[in-house]
Order: sequence, then C-alpha cells, then structure tokens
Amino acid sequence: MHIGITPWEMRDLSAASLSSQAHRAEQLGFESFFLPENHFSAGALPEPLMLLAAVASATSTIRLGTTSYLLPVRHPIAAAEQVAVLDQLCNGRVILGLGRGFAANMFTAFGVDSRQKRQIFTDNLNLMLRAWAGEAIEVDADKDAIEIHPLPVQRPHPELWVAAFGPKALAQVAALNLPYLASPMEPLSVLAANYQSIRDSGTSAGELVGVPVMRSVFVSTNRNEVEAVRRGLVDAKFPRQEETIEVDDWALVGDPAFVSDQVARYRETLGMTHLIVTRPRVQGLPLEQIERSVALIADTLIAA
Repeated sequence: MHIGITPWEMRDLSAASLSSQAHRAEQLGFESFFLPENHFSAGALPEPLMLLAAVASATSTIRLGTTSYLLPVRHPIAAAEQVAVLDQLCNGRVILGLGRGFAANMFTAFGVDSRQKRQIFTDNLNLMLRAWAGEAIEVDADKDAIEIHPLPVQRPHPELWVAAFGPKALAQVAALNLPYLASPMEPLSVLAANYQSIRDSGTSAGELVGVPVMRSVFVSTNRNEVEAVRRGLVDAKFPRQEETIEVDDWALVGDPAFVSDQVARYRETLGMTHLIVTRPRVQGLPLEQIERSVALIADTLIAA
C-alpha cells in the first residue's frame, strides 16, 4: 500500500521548511508528499505547485502531490502548462489531486459563478487533457491553434485524483472514472457508503481505479501522549454531521499495533490503496511529539 504524507509543521511555509519536511519524509520511506490549496485565511496555500517546485529540488524519489488543485478558479491552458512544467522539474513525480472548492468568497474574488463550478471543472479538465496529449487547441477561429510546451514527463498526463464531498461531487467523480480522494473530515461509515455509491453508479467507475484516503494519524508508545491527542480530537465536528463523531471513526490514533490494525480495517472495508497521513489538529501539540509520530508511522506502516 502507498503511504503518503502532508506537512506536519504548517506554521512555517517557507521553501526551506517544506523542502526539509519532504526530504525527511523521503528518507523515512514515505512515497508521496502532498500540499492542499486554500485562499484568504491565515496560513493559506494559494499556489501549491509553486511550493512543490521548491520541494522538487530538495528531493529525488518522493512523489509530489496536491490534494485539491482548484480548477474552477484557473485558466485551463495556464494550469496545463504549470502542471507540465512541475512534472518536468521533478522528472515525472506529480500526482495532481483536483478540487472544485466551496468557499463563497473565493469564487467571488476570482469572478466565478459558484453555481457553475462543476461544469467549469469538467470543461477545464477536458481542455487540460487535450493540451497534455499534445493536441492543437483552437483558441480563436481566425488564429492558428496552439500547442503547449513542454508536455508532462508522465504520459499521457500526471496521475489524477479528484477530491469530493457530497453526492453531486461523488457523481461527477464516478463519471470521470478517476480515483476519488476521500476527505479526512468524514467517518469510515460515510466513506464506505460513498465508495459503494460510486461502484453502483453504473458508470465505468464501477471498477474503482484507486482508493486514496486522507486520515489524521498519530502514533506513540506513550499512553499519556495518545490520550492527550484523543482528548484534543474528541469534540471535533464536521460538516453535515449533527453529532460528535467518535475519534476512531475518522482518525488513526494509538500505539503502533492499534494503528496498524486500524489501517487493516480500512483496507478491508474500503479497499484502500493509498493512505495520505495528515497531522492531528490539536491545539498545543508539541512539534517534537508530531515528529516522533511521523517516524513511528514510517516504522509501523512502511518499514514493517
């Protein structure tokens, strides 16, 4: 199974910090390093490809991914070029997780009608696929068609996943026949229902082409550390969930044996092929504890 990770130190988003974390993840054996995209808030990451370009120079084997590269707010030709350039910079290591976005102020700021975001997403993706294939794109009936250069190293294009939340988004993913990147904000029972709905959709996605799942993960042999993290997560509330969700339904927190068993449960229940590890969002959790957890995750899920 493929084990990836997101940054565990998000207070410092400098090239040096992100590159150092990705390099450490590569040393520990993680197979991918992912960045999200978000806008207009403290600690925002509006340009994940630019940050991954910096990370590319500090790594050599780890794959570089986005969890939610937001197509509706981008020009598709520019986006196709930027992704291709990053794939060239890192010699074919890009995994492009795509998203539509949900924040109303983002769509307003970029002049996008949020009611059209799914159609814009599909239109932009289709144009990008044509551009990556080397197809001549007609941009004006009175002018010559254009082709992008360079093309991605990966042919016909980098690996594509689609983040989805809600029935409409899931239906779109199924129609695209691309892996659905499961949210870290939904319990296991919801994910199982989501994957079943994709299987039952009657589209070509009935045979799942990959099952990547994001989860908050914390591993420690210190019982007090584990209990502190669990207490910090126990009151978490998520969209579309009226009641508090049990920690074990949406996070993997415990000693190595427990977390290993939980991963096996996800594999059996969902057919999980990729686990993308995210840090537990617990206020005041010391960085040294998170770093020890990252190393233990590698020992537990990779080295084993």
